[in-house]
This record gives sequence, structure tokens and C-alpha cells, in this order.
Amino acid sequence: MPHGWIILDKPLGLGSTQGVSAVKRALRDGGYARVKVGHGGTLDPLATGVLPIALGEATKLAGRMLDASKTYAFTIGFGGQTDTLDAEGAVIATSEMRPTAAQVEAVLPAFTGAIEQMPPAYSALKVGGQRAYDLARAGETVALASRAVTVFSLGISTEQGGGGGLSSSAAPAAEPLHHQPPAGGPPPRAGEVLDSVTLVAHVSKGTYIRSLARDIALALGTVGSVTTLRRLKAGPFGLEHAISLDILGQAGKARALEDYLLPLRAGLDDIPALSLSPDQAGLLRQGRALAGIAAPDGPCFAMTDDVPVALVEVQDGNVRVVRGFNL
Repeated sequence: MPHGWIILDKPLGLGSTQGVSAVKRALRDGGYARVKVGHGGTLDPLATGVLPIALGEATKLAGRMLDASKTYAFTIGFGGQTDTLDAEGAVIATSEMRPTAAQVEAVLPAFTGAIEQMPPAYSALKVGGQRAYDLARAGETVALASRAVTVFSLGISTEQGGGGGLSSSAAPAAEPLHHQPPAGGPPPRAGEVLDSVTLVAHVSKGTYIRSLARDIALALGTVGSVTTLRRLKAGPFGLEHAISLDILGQAGKARALEDYLLPLRAGLDDIPALSLSPDQAGLLRQGRALAGIAAPDGPCFAMTDDVPVALVEVQDGNVRVVRGFNL
């Protein structure tokens, strides 16, 4: 029975729940035992990149993955702002102003660190019990409160993507800002006037890249929307761990998913391990606490003989279970 993580390099147009369904299909094709499957963080259909899929006991860590920081590469197309702040929506504002690379570089420090951010109207946040995007699609005005988020780092990417801006003469305001795939290329020169720029941001939970792009464009005296978005990292998982849907399907049919299955503990690489004796592990599995354990305060990954036992919290030598694993 598989327990662990499969990291998908999610393609454009696929929803996160469809990614989960693809993993379930691969498990069925390979004749694997049925296990619970879930994703560790929603990725919009218009975004690509790292989508952690938890299998079996790893699903108990999916909530922790939702709280993890993420890293994104995103392209801002200058000159057109859509109602959705991405390539899916209709253009609602245009500007002929285009910034230089030096001007972009100069405003980025203002968006680094702890910042206040207004979420997009087209978001999954609830307003009066209803999803904001449902209200926005119904034509209602959506008033969302600003939220505190953290941008740990933000800079111009060394590999620029495609996705040019939309000027007022390029299309009427009712037409969508079409998605353009990354084209690649060197970073812009300081004095170069930009139709678009690709940035890389390492952000906390709850940060909206679309809002970040909107606000950066406004700070530059223009408007803009996200034209490409790629998640480079989610918690401890990066693109180096990710596989395509084609490889996933082939591995399922060949009953070789183990070749791409990361262990359950891979989702806990950012916290220390705590080695226990079999007797101590048995007490934790019964839901009992341990006392007199020499370990630093904070979360730990308890294991015995390389078998995961529980995600635990240590305080003053006392160990209590946060999430136990049935392995």
C-alpha cells in the first residue's frame, strides 16, 4: 500500500482536483491497493508547476503543506488589467505607460517583507457565506478586507517568459488578455522599456500573486495582469521532484509508481527527526505523551527503525502527538 508523495508538474488548463484524479487513475491502472489521495495546495488551471499529491498516511500532512511557503515565477503583462487579474478575464483598464527594467527593480523592495494585500475579487474567499468569485461572476461588487502576508524574496527572473502587455490600442476592453506560454530569454537591461517582466517570489501562505502583480504595476504608474504563472516550489518540494502527467500514466500502467513516490517523511524535511525506542513509539501510538525526552522545543518527526510514528510537538521535554501515522 503506497504512502507518500507524488509531485506533479501540473500542465496548463488542469485543475488541482483533476491532478488528484490522475493519480487515482494511475493507482487503479497499476492494481495498487486503494488509498486516500489529496493535494497539498490548490494551483489554478492557468498556473503550471509543482502540485504535491499526498497518498495514504501522507494525506494527514496535507494541511501542513497548505501552510507552507511557496515560490512562483510569474509574468506581468503591462498595459492591461483584467477583472480576474490574469489571462482569463476581460480587460477593464488600459495604459500606454511601460516601465523600464530599472524602474521595476526600484519598486520591488516596497513589496518585500511583511505587506498588506487586497485579495482579488475573483478568489475563493467567502463573503457572507458565498465564494467571492461566484459573487463577482454574478456582477456583484465584492468588498474584501486586506490581509497581512509576507514576501520573503522578490526579484527579476534570470529567465524571462513571454506574455506581453495589452495596450489600449491592442484590443477593446471587452476582449480577454490571452495567455502566452513562457518563451525564455535573458533578463532585461536596466534601461530597457518592458511590455512584460517575469519575477520570482517566495511568499507565505495566503499571498495572492495576481494581487502582487496588480499592485506592482500600479506602483509603476501603469496597469498589469498575470500572463503566466508557474509554481517552482511548495514547502520542501521543487520542480526537481516533479513528473509530468505522461510519466505518471506510464508509471501506473507499468506498476512502477514506487519509482516516483517520495516517502511520507519527505513532507517533513524542514523539521528535525526524533528517534524513539519501540516502547516509546508504542506509547505514542496509544495517544499517550512522553516525558523527559532530550529534544529541542517545537515540532519533530518521530520515528523508530526508520518507520514514521507521528508528527509531534516537544515542549520542556514533553512530547505529544499532533498527527499519528498508522504504519
